Amino acid sequence: MKQPGSLVPVIAQDARTNNVLMLGYASAEALRLTRKTGFLHFWSRSRSKLWKKGESSGNTLRVVSLHRDCDRDAILARVVAAGPTCHTGAYSCFAKKPFPSRTVLDELLEVFADRKRNPSPDSYVCKLLADREKSLKKVGEEAVEFVLAAKGGQKGRAVCEAADVVFHLLLAMFAHGIRLADVEAELKRRRGVGGLEEKRRRKK
Repeated sequence: MKQPGSLVPVIAQDARTNNVLMLGYASAEALRLTRKTGFLHFWSRSRSKLWKKGESSGNTLRVVSLHRDCDRDAILARVVAAGPTCHTGAYSCFAKKPFPSRTVLDELLEVFADRKRNPSPDSYVCKLLADREKSLKKVGEEAVEFVLAAKGGQKGRAVCEAADVVFHLLLAMFAHGIRLADVEAELKRRRGVGGLEEKRRRKK
C-alpha cells in the first residue's frame, strides 16, 4: 500500500496514570478508523500499511479521548491499555516497568466511560450520569446505610453497603471529572502529616 502523503504523530497516554505509552504516526484513514472503532490505529511506516495497535498481541489501546495540540500537527490520545504497550513486553515504550494490574475499580470506570459514550434509557449508570444532583444524593444515602449497618454489627450487610458507597462515589467522581489518580495524589500529599495537623491546615 502506498504511504499517505501526510502523517501526524500520535502520542498514546495512559488515561489512568498519565504516563506516556508510545509514539506512532497516523494517516487520515487511521484516524477515521480510530474514531469509528474506539481503538487506536496507526500507519506503519516500516510495513507501509494501516494497523490496529494490538491486532496480533491483543494489547489494544482503547481511546478515551483525542486532543490536537495548539498547532494542530500532533495528537494526544488518552487511552486505556489492555496489556503491555511496548513490543518488548514492557508497560510503556518509555519506561521499562511492569503493566499495572487491573482492579475492579478500573473495570467500573471503563463501564462508566462506555455508558457515557453509548447512553441507554435502561441503564442505571446512564440515569445517574444524566442527573448529577441525584448521583451526589445517592452517595449520601448509601453512606448512611453503611453507617447503620456497621453500628448494628451486621458485617455482611455492612460489606454490601460499603460496596454501594464505593460504587456511587466512584460514579459521582467520574461525573464530575475527578480521577482516582487525583485522589491518590491528594492522599500522597498528606503522608507524613498528622490527621489533626491536616485538619488544622484546611481551616486556614
